[in-house]
Amino acid sequence: MQVVIVESPSKAKTINKYLGSDYKVLASYGHIRDLPSKNGSVDPEADFSMIWESDARSKKHVSDIVDAVKAADGVILATDPDREGEAISWHLLEVLDKKKALKDKSIQRVAFNAITKRAVEEAIANPRTIDQDLVDAYLARRALDYLVGFTLSPVLWRKLPGARSAGRVQSVALRLICERELEIEKFIAEEFWTLEANVSADDSPQFAARLVKLDGTKVEKFTLTTEEDGSRAKKAVEDAQFLIKSVEAKPTRRNPAAPFTTSTLQQEASRKLGFNARRTMQTAQRLYEGITIGGETTGLITYMRTDGIDMAPEAVMAVRDEIKSTFGADYLPSSPRMYKSKQKNAQEAHECIRPTNFARHPDALKQLDQDQYRLYDLIWKRAMACQMETARLEQTTIDIESRDGKTGLRATGSVVVFDGFLKLYAEGRDDTEDEKDRSLPKVSEGSDAQVTDPTPEQHFTQPPPRFTEASLVKRLEELGIGRPSTYASIISTLQDRSYVTMDKNRFIPDDKGRIVTAFLENFFGRYVEYDFTAKLEETLDDISNGEMAWKAFLRRFWDEFHARVEDMSDLRISEVLDALNEALGPHIFPQREDGRPPRECPTCGEGELSLKVGRYGAFIGCSRYPECKHTRPLGQSEQGNAPAEDRQLGVDPDTSQAVWLKSGRFGPYVQLGEPDPDTKEKPKRSSIPKSWDAASLDFDKAMKLLALPRDVGPHPEDGEMIEASLGRYGPYVKHGKLYANLESIDDVFDIGINRAVAVLEDKKANPRGRGRSAAKPQRELGNHPDTDELVAVYDGRYGPYVKHQKTNATIPQGVDPAEITLEQALELISAREAKKPTKKKKTAKKKSAKKPAKKKTTKKAAKKATKKTTNSAGKD
Repeated sequence: MQVVIVESPSKAKTINKYLGSDYKVLASYGHIRDLPSKNGSVDPEADFSMIWESDARSKKHVSDIVDAVKAADGVILATDPDREGEAISWHLLEVLDKKKALKDKSIQRVAFNAITKRAVEEAIANPRTIDQDLVDAYLARRALDYLVGFTLSPVLWRKLPGARSAGRVQSVALRLICERELEIEKFIAEEFWTLEANVSADDSPQFAARLVKLDGTKVEKFTLTTEEDGSRAKKAVEDAQFLIKSVEAKPTRRNPAAPFTTSTLQQEASRKLGFNARRTMQTAQRLYEGITIGGETTGLITYMRTDGIDMAPEAVMAVRDEIKSTFGADYLPSSPRMYKSKQKNAQEAHECIRPTNFARHPDALKQLDQDQYRLYDLIWKRAMACQMETARLEQTTIDIESRDGKTGLRATGSVVVFDGFLKLYAEGRDDTEDEKDRSLPKVSEGSDAQVTDPTPEQHFTQPPPRFTEASLVKRLEELGIGRPSTYASIISTLQDRSYVTMDKNRFIPDDKGRIVTAFLENFFGRYVEYDFTAKLEETLDDISNGEMAWKAFLRRFWDEFHARVEDMSDLRISEVLDALNEALGPHIFPQREDGRPPRECPTCGEGELSLKVGRYGAFIGCSRYPECKHTRPLGQSEQGNAPAEDRQLGVDPDTSQAVWLKSGRFGPYVQLGEPDPDTKEKPKRSSIPKSWDAASLDFDKAMKLLALPRDVGPHPEDGEMIEASLGRYGPYVKHGKLYANLESIDDVFDIGINRAVAVLEDKKANPRGRGRSAAKPQRELGNHPDTDELVAVYDGRYGPYVKHQKTNATIPQGVDPAEITLEQALELISAREAKKPTKKKKTAKKKSAKKPAKKKTTKKAAKKATKKTTNSAGKD
């Protein structure tokens, strides 16, 4: 028997069906180990040796794999066909060898680009060895990112309290966003005017034409800059007599875009479907792993992490056959189209992203959920269109000129003569209007022309737009920074660290992000330069191609980088703040309308405002502190987004105390009552989340904030109350001493006991993770008949369960999660909802808390654990 190891359990089940009883297919559930998030995981002084560690969940999967391999004849490593997949196979091989499970076993590495029976069987028939060059490139990248992050981040923490961390590629992406914001802030709008008029000739219908010539001179963008210029142009048109000077009909052709790569799929899904990069990749993953068709799970698309735009010859023949049968021979070019990637690297030079079967039309796949259908439809149409006939258009230009030759207008239009690939698909671009008919009437050269209703129109130049996910991904790819498979995680990291926020699907840098960028540009400028980062990527590609030794590369980088960090040790915070005051001056000290110096203190009039850092981050303060205690939050003007003065929102009905909206050093907050003059006891307060608009805060929201922390319910294991609240790092739930981050502010107010327990368990299983990432469903069963929301099977720490909204129901032993039906799942969910804990269960908490033995044991264990952790930390 051969043991086949893949990443995901759904893939394992599918491949097991393809291979039969002579094979046992197991899942590694992604990477089985990683570098621990602590200092010393990569040691440059020990030839860049790395310490790898598995979390609790991975250890269980590894144990199952080791047991299976020991009882087998051989092992087949069938992880994904990219650098990360190669790395997972390498990790598996290292662990299996360490566990002495490979004695006398055959070891093979296979890779397939699609999860279909044919692709899997062909891969098994053509094994290879692990590509060590790809593994070396992975090790170099992982070590590089670790060393930069774990060396730069402590510098940030010391010099900029409140800053989170700095990643190698994330910092460069953040710089792009911050620089674009600076361009927008510096932008000065310029006025310009245009003129359009209606034209007719030879009894033709009217058509619009724009002014292109005035006083015998070509009209440029800023030829007309005032209303007077517009009026002068209007009069010139009204006074002139016109004729049709020329009519030119020019045939044009438009070829289809290449099939999708990871990057172009993310961009197009953002433009056309409104998907962010993470949503796109998660949906594509499910399409790749497949759905059940005719009793057999089949992958619908090829591997979705690729830089390649070539298509396998058999796929090209298949798509041509489908084009001919669906659209007719007119839509099929005489020969196949060949596409060549412009990417320099070839480390993931696989096929493009395409359907595994072109005859499988989107409308025939009723099993897909909405996201899956829309993304598959996009992929299918793009892959089909790339092999369809060229679209033929006719572009017509009509020039209209005054008889004295001093004034001229021009009209342009285009007509689709043959739609070709446009019949199926048009790429989402800013100029999609070109694909629509804008026909002009037939007129004759030399004919008299009647020009009426000349209308001047005022315009202003627009600043460059903020980055969307699509445009940021495109720009990163153009600069050669990062790799398409990493873009989703780069964007998520920037948001998780609160360096950027999203507004109308566009990135806005947070002040924290701008400070980090300014710091890095001033003191580590080389390491956030676009060319430098792109060259690092090229070097990593050289390693993957076997052209460079990875440790030699790391040594050269580390020697220079470490020396620069050492130079920073004597840098004083005052020097940092002076540099940031200079770099961020236009942003944090804007010009005042009354003409006073931008940095003059508005309270004392004598001190100078300056950027300062405190325990909770940066703020603006007066240089005469403590004589003058004027402060304001960074990013808030003197008027600010917060209230200019305290505002009463209402009266608490329980205490009869006023609820106030106030503004403090760290931003706006709500307060219940006033300080007690006798006891000096401070009133209850709560900061307002950044995502909430302080100016529009109402009484109900204020009371919600003041009611925190909120009791969610007693934990089912020990009866201790689970709390939800807001903290320094955002929303969280708490059970005992265990904290777990929540995804949004709203979760604090409506998270239920089931989901809270799941979040805490996930945090317990992944204690080093930053918050809880959403669990991926193992099987989607369908939508709930009452809510029309998804019901799915998940793999939990304590076994499989079904989930609907915030209700989790354990799948009983003896019931196969792979075979459970929607009806069975609904029964389990209904039964679980009926057993939700009530307020009466709070008494159980008090009783259990009074048990002296349990309390004593818990404290003793906690004390031991603390002591052990402290000793371990000292050794590290």
